[in-house]
Amino acid sequence: MQLRHAATSPYARKARVLAHEAGLTDRIELIDTNPYEQGSDLRSINPLSTVPVLITDDGMAICDSPVICQYLDSLHDGAKFSPESGKSRFEDLNLEALADGLLDASLSRMSEIRLRPEEFQWNGHHKRMRAKVSRTLDLFEQMVTDGSLPTIALDDRPSIGIITVGCALGYLDLRFAADNWRDGRPALTVWYETFSARPSMQETRPPEA
Repeated sequence: MQLRHAATSPYARKARVLAHEAGLTDRIELIDTNPYEQGSDLRSINPLSTVPVLITDDGMAICDSPVICQYLDSLHDGAKFSPESGKSRFEDLNLEALADGLLDASLSRMSEIRLRPEEFQWNGHHKRMRAKVSRTLDLFEQMVTDGSLPTIALDDRPSIGIITVGCALGYLDLRFAADNWRDGRPALTVWYETFSARPSMQETRPPEA
């Protein structure tokens, strides 16, 4: 298999963390891809021109990190990373959606900063995206406090939703460290310190860029 990815993409990192946790890394060739590069073949593989894209052994191109993670979760013989049925399944899908939404808001803000000239940037957009992120972080803080976002020991298996939360917090450290998301969120801070120490998170740390 091939994973078209960008080293700083938190969505691609989700797939890489899960692959590491599932013991699938030796089956995946990583191909660094810039989705903004003119002339890239990415558009012929994924018309949305986004990463990650997983090219399966039979040539199918799977787009979007939630679908890629579900596919990878189907390839190993161990316990699944996504609960297979019942309330716990939808709780984890919802957790993944919240963390992906946090990333969507963060990426939207980053695109505004990097791609739009400063004189044309809309401060209202920045405020709205920051508010989305802040509210979601506050919810995660409450979830850690009440136990619905559990701390995962190194020898325990994280769910896909939990992996997504970890990658989202890592992206905030990479791109918006000055916002100090830890301020006022002590439980989430400790949670992330534990989760980010996992070998899968250490192996997939993005470069400073």
